[in-house]
Amino acid sequence: MEKKRILYISQEITPYLPESEMSEIARYLPQGVQEKGREIRTFMPRYGCVNERRNQLHEVIRLSGMNLVINDTDHPLIIKVASIQAARMQVYFIDNEDYFQRKAVLADKHGKEFEDNDERAVFFARGVLETVIKLRWAPDIIHCHGWLTSLVPLYIKKYYYNDPLFSQSKVIYSSYNDDFKNMLNKDFNKKLLLDGITADDVTAIDEPTYVNVNKLAIDYSDAVIQGTEQINPAVKEYIKKSGKLFLDYQTKENYIDAYNEFYDKV
Repeated sequence: MEKKRILYISQEITPYLPESEMSEIARYLPQGVQEKGREIRTFMPRYGCVNERRNQLHEVIRLSGMNLVINDTDHPLIIKVASIQAARMQVYFIDNEDYFQRKAVLADKHGKEFEDNDERAVFFARGVLETVIKLRWAPDIIHCHGWLTSLVPLYIKKYYYNDPLFSQSKVIYSSYNDDFKNMLNKDFNKKLLLDGITADDVTAIDEPTYVNVNKLAIDYSDAVIQGTEQINPAVKEYIKKSGKLFLDYQTKENYIDAYNEFYDKV
């Protein structure tokens, strides 16, 4: 029987960023699932605070060099890779000078959220999917962690669905307690548009609040997981009403087994 392929796309992964529930799950889940005989690929943004030398990141020339146009501007896509030796696992990093050079993740040292976080989400989602196409690697399941990945389900269902690599892919969105305070740029719903995606497809984010960005992700996902014990109550309520296949919060001791079984249901 062919190995099932799982693509992990995460806002954060330890040891590249400090430990949090999300960064730990995104680090240990792929390893655990790989040890159960599945094939994996893992992606995160190459924020400026990720130490390239200490973590031995290097550019993958054959994957880099594409430009992604966002808001009428060309942004070069740089792909880097590092290995977590203990896990026999590689992590791919999406990099770009405009979006990911600053020495912080989603907010500055005073807690002020970056004004281009909307464009960073667009660049990250498209950058991952374009790189997977270059790798010629067809995932059975795409598992997204954190709001920065919220456009992946939309793009898979509305833009990349014609690509044979993604035509059979199922998308799972994990919701966490990663709320942002301020609305994203009011033009977010225009900047993310691609051929075949209309304004009607993204009315959920006419007001790009944290809750609405999550709603958009849930709408286009095949299944949803509650990644942390507490998540935004309005998001939790929306998940319940969506009728989507749902996996409730799982403890540290059993989430790898529970998620692995959930993949089979999806």
